[in-house]
Amino acid sequence: MDVSDWRERINKADRRILDLLNERVGYVLRLAPLKRQGNIPVHEPRREEEVLSKLREQNEGPLSDEAVCRIFEAVMKEMRAVQMGNEHQGEEIDSGNADSTQNSSEAN
Repeated sequence: MDVSDWRERINKADRRILDLLNERVGYVLRLAPLKRQGNIPVHEPRREEEVLSKLREQNEGPLSDEAVCRIFEAVMKEMRAVQMGNEHQGEEIDSGNADSTQNSSEAN
């Protein structure tokens, strides 16, 4: 295989990662209202440490545990931002802003 073949494989792997990240965002968006109803904070450090601990246990390399944690810390940070954005949209919807309702349904 040559460089272009390897790059094509990497591009395909990147696409699968992107699809999985967007799948994860979908779950986060469905979880956010449940957390709001249960007064559960967006940022739950204990839960995030559980996730990281499980990932470290499951990691078979060659990526180091530290690298896995850095990647997933970034992912979780972005997921928190999605939840926070979703909360703000919910507040706008609750205030009766029709434009926000339309924008919110378009975003989902």
